[in-house]
Amino acid sequence: MVAPLYTTASGLLFHAGKILVCTVGLPARGKTHISRALERYLRWTGVKTTVISLGDYRRKVLGGAHQLPPDYFTLEKSPETIQLRERVLQGCEQQIWDFFNAGGQVVIYDANNGTRERRNAVAEKFDKEGIHVIMLESLCDNEELILSNIRSVKISSPDASSYRGWDPEKAVADYYNRIKDHERHYQPVEETTWPFIRIMNVGEKIMVNHIHGYLQSRIVFFLMNIHNRPRTIYFARSGQSLIEHSYKADSDLSPAGWEYAERLKEFVLERRAKSLEQRGINPAERRLVIWTSARRRSHHTAWPFLTHGANDPSPPSKVKVIERPQMSEINPGVWDGLSPEQVRKYYPDEWERFVNDPYAYRAPRAESYHDLCVRLEPTLIELEREKEDLLIIGHASVIRCILAYLIGLPASEIPAIEVARGDLIEVVPTSYGVYSQAHHFWDGPGRAANGKDEHNFYENYAEDTRGKRRPEAKPEGTPEPAQIAA
Repeated sequence: MVAPLYTTASGLLFHAGKILVCTVGLPARGKTHISRALERYLRWTGVKTTVISLGDYRRKVLGGAHQLPPDYFTLEKSPETIQLRERVLQGCEQQIWDFFNAGGQVVIYDANNGTRERRNAVAEKFDKEGIHVIMLESLCDNEELILSNIRSVKISSPDASSYRGWDPEKAVADYYNRIKDHERHYQPVEETTWPFIRIMNVGEKIMVNHIHGYLQSRIVFFLMNIHNRPRTIYFARSGQSLIEHSYKADSDLSPAGWEYAERLKEFVLERRAKSLEQRGINPAERRLVIWTSARRRSHHTAWPFLTHGANDPSPPSKVKVIERPQMSEINPGVWDGLSPEQVRKYYPDEWERFVNDPYAYRAPRAESYHDLCVRLEPTLIELEREKEDLLIIGHASVIRCILAYLIGLPASEIPAIEVARGDLIEVVPTSYGVYSQAHHFWDGPGRAANGKDEHNFYENYAEDTRGKRRPEAKPEGTPEPAQIAA
């Protein structure tokens, strides 16, 4: 979406050719988290990208861990197990070739690749065919982080069936001992044969070697800004304003808008407190960061969070409010304040083009959704950097773009995402997907007729006429993102 709206004969963007990113690292080092985050970002830039996971392919072919030979993960293996593992490796590599041959540009090969012999064998096969190979190593010397990864990922991953019925702490200890067995034979990336990126403690430190090219540099830039600290991202529309249908009129909240803001505060703090307490965290000790645009109705909706009322939790929650001018709503240009009937009458040709492509079409002196996505890219990088729970109080058009990025929707679906005033959308990024749900908390003024104003149709037209559509099909083995409830 950040990429220009153009096509090439090869289907490859940024003159970068085809790239294979091979992950390297022991289990529970954040490789899957890094792979999925990088896939999400590259797809956002318009690059045809997928993650090919050796573990997902093995589960598809052989079943869960409880169906594998007992020596499948041990260092000493029988000839039959060695042959079985080789068959899985070859089948997984064939999936990589199939994606490249179908027009894909970047494959992230999510596997351990813990020996020089193994990763060199993979790299040489693809390098001979003109594919640029990058080693992406994830190291971790933080024992607390490793244990956290085991608890949040490995014990709840698709392989967790082998730990069904176990005491959680005993399961963690067992998996930790399995990792220790592999550490003795792990060979870090020290060879300079191939370009490599080394990440320490999932973003704490990064080292690069022989990284050349625009797209390759964008990959490094993105990886410098990620982390895997558990957090929740909330989305809510701003309250009703005194003048709803004018982009130029930066009006304040209406009385109902102020009431909405108070109710939003109560609902968010209540939901968040329950969530944190379930994880054993004191809500008063964890900061809530709030992002708003610079428009009055957006940042005034956050004002109640900065005050402490009689009914608020005691002590007050730690809250930080940040205004981000890039998060202003989409500019409707000369269509500002017009109804659909007026636009059909005065701009019939432009109307036809708009209806055919609500994402890419730009009304006279306006922004398209593509323009808005480009404007929001720095905000998305800051979103990846943010380690605290985050509440985004924004405009429907902006929330659509950010949700599409997090959930992995294609560009054409952005204008059709339903974002109703009075719903709190809750998104939890995880290593194996993104979980999202919507909670209804407001039925007052501003939500009537689904909260839509016919004079503000430019950013809501596709939502009104097409409704939500299914997300883009994922490669086999990739978890489907959760649907957003209306």
